[in-house]
Amino acid sequence: RNFRCDCGNSKFKNLQCKLLPEKCKVNSGNKYNDNFYGLYCTCKRPYPDPEDEIPDEMIQCIVCEDWFHGRHLGAVPPESGDFHEMVCQACMNHCHFLWAYASQLAVPALTKVNSLEDDGIVLKVEESEEQKKEIKKESGAEHQETKEEKPTEQFSEPSTSSGALNTHLFQVGTKSEAPVCKLKELQSKQLLKKDTATFWPSNWRSKLCTCEDCLKMYSELEVQFLTDEYDTVLAYENKGTSDQETERRDPLMDTLNSMNRVQQVELICEYNDLKTELTDYLRRFADEGTVVKREDIQHFFEEFQSRKRRRTNRMQYYCS
Repeated sequence: RNFRCDCGNSKFKNLQCKLLPEKCKVNSGNKYNDNFYGLYCTCKRPYPDPEDEIPDEMIQCIVCEDWFHGRHLGAVPPESGDFHEMVCQACMNHCHFLWAYASQLAVPALTKVNSLEDDGIVLKVEESEEQKKEIKKESGAEHQETKEEKPTEQFSEPSTSSGALNTHLFQVGTKSEAPVCKLKELQSKQLLKKDTATFWPSNWRSKLCTCEDCLKMYSELEVQFLTDEYDTVLAYENKGTSDQETERRDPLMDTLNSMNRVQQVELICEYNDLKTELTDYLRRFADEGTVVKREDIQHFFEEFQSRKRRRTNRMQYYCS
């Protein structure tokens, strides 16, 4: 994201872009961050780092697209198979609204023995505290709930009486014209923010609110891509796998598979004849140490087509 070629603008004199001839003089969309200069993570070190003797996996942030050492994320990452995407510390501070979703959607980071010495409570502990609050509300009968008020989503459970009314109207979809903002529902709860990276499961983006106010906020923060299902790491990995399979495909085998048995035999014979004669023809140039010119190749194919016609004319086919 946020990067394209600079050919044809003011950085390159007398060089016109053949793809976009009417390119602007300055490409303000390009962001030359540390990655452009081969530096990564908060430690601003190259990768691989010849001076780093600690084995550590690097993880890419889906917002800033920088790569980070696992030990520099402010939290111990879960097992690699337990989460699909990561948002670094700086991007969590920039996209502050994600903290409202973190307690319900994020994968809890692993806890160390000395984690309680930090300046806050880890996300896993925070989630369990939130669950205890919900249990107390249900058992204490603080609000009388009707039979129709059945929460349908995990992040739409009410925390106040007004929130319960709004949630109920949103679920039945009868008395409220405007949909309730999921983000405001979550922000009404007391959530602890911690200066760490967060880890997210698959399909978590689909649970982000897409009301008019939230879409405007995404635009102002320049993170509209968070609602794009084709922007995920999994989507890019699948695309890369598909492109590699396409590159590995043999055009000759694809052509053979589309033919019947007789056509396959004829094509293989023609291919072998062409390969043998072309190899013998080029070997003469290699033995003499001369350069193969365009005229030589044209002469070879003219002679090859002539010999092919003579062979075809001599062949007689009879059917009994």
